[in-house]
Amino acid sequence: MANAVEQLNASVQGYDRFYGLEWESCSDTDARARVAVRDELKQPYGLIHGGVYASMAESITSIATALAVTRQGEIAVGQSNSTSFLRPITAGAVHARATRVHRGRTTWVWDVTFTDDEERTCALTRMTIAVRPSRGADAAAARA
Repeated sequence: MANAVEQLNASVQGYDRFYGLEWESCSDTDARARVAVRDELKQPYGLIHGGVYASMAESITSIATALAVTRQGEIAVGQSNSTSFLRPITAGAVHARATRVHRGRTTWVWDVTFTDDEERTCALTRMTIAVRPSRGADAAAARA
């Protein structure tokens, strides 16, 4: 597991790298990551910006889904993201745990719970991931 997490962390790029996504574990039923709180991620009142939660939810559920479906020539992309904020996080880290609720042919649904360093629930996200054929798979099918 540690090697897989190291590979995931080494592959973090773009926006996920900007806000500091750090993987802790990942499977097709459970994914965990964290983001260290820093001033650039706070809104004007000093709280972690809601976009950080939404970004974490979409990234970890999309990647967990993609790791399971790419072998079949499919991709995974965010389709719906609904986040409720319960308690602010102002310091430490934002911890996310995604649990798969549904694995369908074209959609997967995940629940993501966000906690602070004291393990208090701070936000909840329901994330729907669309599973679609990759363009490469479409092209290969058209040639067959």
